[in-house]
Amino acid sequence: MMVSMTVTLVGVAALLGVVLMRGLPALGPALLFGDVSPLAAMTGAVPVWDGIWPACAGTFALLMVALGLAVLPGIGCGIHLALFASPRTRVLLGLAVDLLAGVPSIVMGLFGFTLLLALRRTVAPDASTGLLLASVCLALLVLPVLVVTTRGALEALPAQLRLTGAALGLDTWGRLRHLLLPAAGRGILGGVLLAAGRAAEDTAVIMLTGVVASVGLPAGLGERFEALPFTIFYLSSQYRDAVELQRGFGAATVLLVLSLTLLAGAWLLQRVLERKWRGVLPVSPCQGTSEDIR
Repeated sequence: MMVSMTVTLVGVAALLGVVLMRGLPALGPALLFGDVSPLAAMTGAVPVWDGIWPACAGTFALLMVALGLAVLPGIGCGIHLALFASPRTRVLLGLAVDLLAGVPSIVMGLFGFTLLLALRRTVAPDASTGLLLASVCLALLVLPVLVVTTRGALEALPAQLRLTGAALGLDTWGRLRHLLLPAAGRGILGGVLLAAGRAAEDTAVIMLTGVVASVGLPAGLGERFEALPFTIFYLSSQYRDAVELQRGFGAATVLLVLSLTLLAGAWLLQRVLERKWRGVLPVSPCQGTSEDIR
């Protein structure tokens, strides 16, 4: 076990070391915006062709749309499986989630492309690849992560917690809202983080559903877009000089920073939820505190 852990840590450290060693010197306004002023680039007044700002904006838009489509169904399905589903439904729905989790990302990309062809031949002759199609495929790809982590977090709670809610006179939804979800918030947020990381780094799905090498800022849900994973792949495989290769390492570093930012945000939100659940946060005067009640 120690050997496996050591090999894993050394491998991760070596990978991060190489990326950071090559990518950190490339960080700067020129990497993001090229020779365009930051304000003009961020507002879209001047297109950026020599920087990765459009890819950053496209990745952010892709994450928001994909998570917006997947978070509520994934968490809701996990809650249903953990608390409300019958044994037969739990087996059948769990099997469906496991099968969906085993679908490779390239197959999900082919599904999206096939769906596009079906739409063109039926109800939407003008349908094309774009941000919405890629987000739908990514949402399906990360849905099992949300379901499994939510179900596991709720099932790991002690049975005494549910009995305490019933003893306090809370109904089913009251126990879920005030006790179970705050207590399982750490695991659920971990699942959201894993889903966001999977959606941010996946390349195979978006290659077949709308990503391109150079198109500018995202113009709409039906338009093609740029994304950091594909930019890294394109620059590392098609670079023409050392400058473009250095830009690829810089883009990889930016993607790592994005992942760390998501991790930090999830950790902070987790701390807030835990403090609120334990009654540490200030409450309104009409609610009082635990000391006032005693």
